Amino acid sequence: MPASASRIPVFDGHNDTLLRLMEDDTGEAFARFFDGGAGGHIDAALAREGGLIGGLFAMFPPSRDSVSLSQSMVEPPYALPLPSPLVQAEAVEPMARMASLLFRLAAASNGAWRVCRSVAEIEAANAAGAFAAVLHIEGAEAIDADLTMLDLFHAAGLRSIGPVWSRPNVFGHGVPMRFPSSPDTGPGLSDAGKRLVKRCNELRILVDLSHLNEKGFDDVAALSDAPLVATHCNAHAVTPHSRNLTDRQLAVIRDSGGLVGLNFATAFLRPDGRMDAETGLDIMVRHLDHLLEHLGEDSVGLGSDFDGATIPAAIGSAAGLPKLLDAMEGAGYGRDLIERIAWRNWHSVLRRIWGG
Repeated sequence: MPASASRIPVFDGHNDTLLRLMEDDTGEAFARFFDGGAGGHIDAALAREGGLIGGLFAMFPPSRDSVSLSQSMVEPPYALPLPSPLVQAEAVEPMARMASLLFRLAAASNGAWRVCRSVAEIEAANAAGAFAAVLHIEGAEAIDADLTMLDLFHAAGLRSIGPVWSRPNVFGHGVPMRFPSSPDTGPGLSDAGKRLVKRCNELRILVDLSHLNEKGFDDVAALSDAPLVATHCNAHAVTPHSRNLTDRQLAVIRDSGGLVGLNFATAFLRPDGRMDAETGLDIMVRHLDHLLEHLGEDSVGLGSDFDGATIPAAIGSAAGLPKLLDAMEGAGYGRDLIERIAWRNWHSVLRRIWGG
């Protein structure tokens, strides 16, 4: 009898766990990270239970605005205002703190967690039974227009960057949280944003298309010589939210040999655009079906948004990942395809972008 899909490991394209740890003033979430019980979607115990073996860990400079986006997206239609822009001085300190937290987790893990800078390091970590964490920036406010800080973060281990979150910055414009809405919501990349893309290509840093508006997406596609990746996005044809990708955008990503990671945030999954934990796994499979149809089997992965959004209660945390894999199996996905979606496609596209 073939092994259950539940036993397939997962590499995840996006989480906000470092932000959760940073914002815990008690320090309990960090102190209990390896024995569990401190809340959140990801800790060492939850990852081990769910077969989560690695992923991109976002460093996200939080907005000054106190409005909860999740709570504001429960009654569609909605058109939330863009959060206030951040200046670089406001972003550098929290980004440095989050990077430090990941390095401190690795140091405290006795080798069980590693910060990785290449696919070879990811594979070596997993072969040794260790978790492979990669530094990612979500919203590049900490990077100056001259890109000096990009070189510094790259030297520290940064291997993936989203030029914008859903607010404007010196590099470009993110989509506001709107439902229903096209992602065509404003102008494209600035001159600094175009320099950022070219420098990322030189450094072999993944440029994340998530949160970019449509014109910014097209600017990256025109400039970049690397496979195009949206680490945590869904299908606009299934859920017409501004954060989701149109079929035209999916075709551009497909033609570049890139990848899209399925986002678990329920407002981007549900056809009604509601942020609601009572969301079935069937709609996740429906998005996967659409992504597979328009991208092909080698260009779809997972990008959970763990610790950054309301996810389906049926999954609940990283420990619930096997339920999604079982739902894929129940929908007729073979083991090889599930493995590709769960981790192989991520390893493949990262190798093509990073070069090893």
